[in-house]
Amino acid sequence: MASSKDRILAFVGSDEAQVKEAALAAVRQRSPQDDGGMGTDIVDGGSENSEDAARIVREVIMALQTLPFFGGTKLVWLKNANFLGDSVTGRAAATQDAVKELEALLAKGLPDEVCFVISATAIDKRRAFYKFLQKSATLEVFDKVDISREGWESKLVPLIVKRGRRLGLDFAPGAAEHFVMTVGEDTRQLESELVKLRAYLGNDERPVTSDDLREIISKTRGGIVFEIGNAIGRRDLPKALQLLEHFLRLGESAVGIIRAAIIPKIRNLLAARDLMDRHRNLPWNNYNAFQAALERLPESETATLPRTKQGKLSVYPLFLAAGEAKKYSLSELANALRGCLDADYQLVFSSTPPKLVLSQFLIKTLARTDKKAG
Repeated sequence: MASSKDRILAFVGSDEAQVKEAALAAVRQRSPQDDGGMGTDIVDGGSENSEDAARIVREVIMALQTLPFFGGTKLVWLKNANFLGDSVTGRAAATQDAVKELEALLAKGLPDEVCFVISATAIDKRRAFYKFLQKSATLEVFDKVDISREGWESKLVPLIVKRGRRLGLDFAPGAAEHFVMTVGEDTRQLESELVKLRAYLGNDERPVTSDDLREIISKTRGGIVFEIGNAIGRRDLPKALQLLEHFLRLGESAVGIIRAAIIPKIRNLLAARDLMDRHRNLPWNNYNAFQAALERLPESETATLPRTKQGKLSVYPLFLAAGEAKKYSLSELANALRGCLDADYQLVFSSTPPKLVLSQFLIKTLARTDKKAG
């Protein structure tokens, strides 16, 4: 006899694309075969108000209680339920009463022939129904990565590498990180750009490079900001100037550009270069090892390093900046940070054209000298 966890499958979370993908895979796997769809009931969970939500839930209850007419197995899918979250509809008495009825039915146990699948992108984890699913269902949670938290990019990179391999894509060193920073955290957009990459490469089996990404990938606003910082990291003056002009033409604020893209990049490059000069044995080629080694350093050695809003060391940007910091000397980066402050002051308080202020800063900072950074 199968347990309730085998017959109640729940897929929830804020990442809509992953929730839908996982639920659809489960439905395809569990749906009765060769019955012409007679053993599968799909109930659309999109409700307009609490009365509609109650109607949907009771339709699900009726479907769960109705055995297949010709015998065999049955699957009921409550698809894309939008009334389980902390919303006006979700808090309404009519909705909650109906959900309690569903919970009571599920708690009694479903017949061995019946499987119930539920998918929802918003669910209130404080409510009894969610706690019931935790206890009595096979529950999978797919929440979007919190981009305000340190190291969010590193959590998405393994997902991108895995999904890329499904399409026959491999990434050159650093390219997967570049992909995530350019596209952002939206899973559906990430998947779309992977498909675009596969089509772009065609039958070419070589690894995806950062040059490929710059050529074909659609950039989010954050991705464009990343590209400006990326050009600074590569010490690519023509590209940095081109991106600056493009961004200003889009109507972005020059103050926003320097504070969101340029100052953080210069600060991370300076911190990385300083660490490289003072601690030459840090494992810069492995993120987890680098993070652990950095956390073992005395507080006096990390006091000036960039930190997150939570006060923790901002490790991942430092890790990414290591290879780029080799293109600059410590004194060049220190001068660049002072130049950032001067440029920011001019943008706020002077009448000098913003494009001129930032262009002069980029030329002064990125122009190469005969002396190598080392």
